[in-house]
Amino acid sequence: MNLDFEVALVEAVLFLESDPLDAEALGKITGLSTEVILTALAQLQQCYDERGAGLRVDEIAGGFLLVPRADLWATLKARYGKKNDANLSRAALETLSVIAYSQPVTKAEIESIRGVSPDGMIRLLLSKGLIKHVGKKNSPGRPVQYGTTDEFLKAFQLASIADLPRLDTLNEERFSLDR
Repeated sequence: MNLDFEVALVEAVLFLESDPLDAEALGKITGLSTEVILTALAQLQQCYDERGAGLRVDEIAGGFLLVPRADLWATLKARYGKKNDANLSRAALETLSVIAYSQPVTKAEIESIRGVSPDGMIRLLLSKGLIKHVGKKNSPGRPVQYGTTDEFLKAFQLASIADLPRLDTLNEERFSLDR
């Protein structure tokens, strides 16, 4: 099946968009069916792979995005890296890690894991859009629970939270809320 036009159209849309788009959104923009979109994405990626292109089609936060090849990112990150992860202190990254691996999680649970009050870091992460309120715990006081956002997935180039690196046994115990 020759989909040269469709592949070029999908590529152009991905180039123009700065946020990930799922197949349904790509279909609304292009007027193409989901099946054609998915086939075009696969052909586009195959074309990039065969040419050794500097880009790849990546699934991030439930959508598709054009991103630099992983082996080029180390060179490009200094200039083009996300400002969200470039401006995070060690304390903010630790707090974000606790939330990512333990979500949904309350301030008290974060403090229990980290050993220090997370109030300032939570405010910072909320302001950057990396975390959000995801509900209230069904316990006395009904404390707010926090989880990561799609902006977090975009900043760290993850398709879903399941793509986080696996923790070793020691760190699994450290991030566990059952200690």
